Amino acid sequence: MWWLLIVPSYFLGTFPSAVMVARSRGIDITKVGSGNPGASNVSRVMGRKWGITVFALDALKGIIPALVGTFVAGDDKVAYAMIAASVLGHMFPVTRRFKGGKGVATMAGAMFVMQPAISAILGVVWIAVLKLTKKSSVASIALIIGLPVLALLFHVPRWEIATMIAINALLLLRHGSNIKRLLRGTELSTSRPD
Repeated sequence: MWWLLIVPSYFLGTFPSAVMVARSRGIDITKVGSGNPGASNVSRVMGRKWGITVFALDALKGIIPALVGTFVAGDDKVAYAMIAASVLGHMFPVTRRFKGGKGVATMAGAMFVMQPAISAILGVVWIAVLKLTKKSSVASIALIIGLPVLALLFHVPRWEIATMIAINALLLLRHGSNIKRLLRGTELSTSRPD
């Protein structure tokens, strides 16, 4: 019965946080900066506080299904199914012709609930890599790769690690354009206006 929550989880993921926040300031975030409707592009175009707002809203799209699946349904496998649906909704929203964000903030919010200790370590890693490289895509890729590695070191159940890898593979695919720009040396930096 709890599996019926997968569809609502997908539509929760489609909530256009970046688009709505940017539109409130008269900006079409899909037509400026990198064009990606995500926290990094909002931060780059509008400033850090707006980027943090979008990140928090996108993270909630992962936190809510993780909480419902874990504490209401009482089943971590249901939680991960709901998380995957929400991440897919964020990346491929049917409400916006399947053109969404990269999914990192939504997955990060979910992992804050499912694996808080690992999330705390990865938070430090993200900040360190961002400060070192000045590129949010590199910091995000470090998280994508680091999550299953740390999960293995923390002896997380194998089915959970496999699920993390499957979801993160999609996140990595969504960073394909970023990886190409990184290889060409044309990737945007995290310049943040006041």
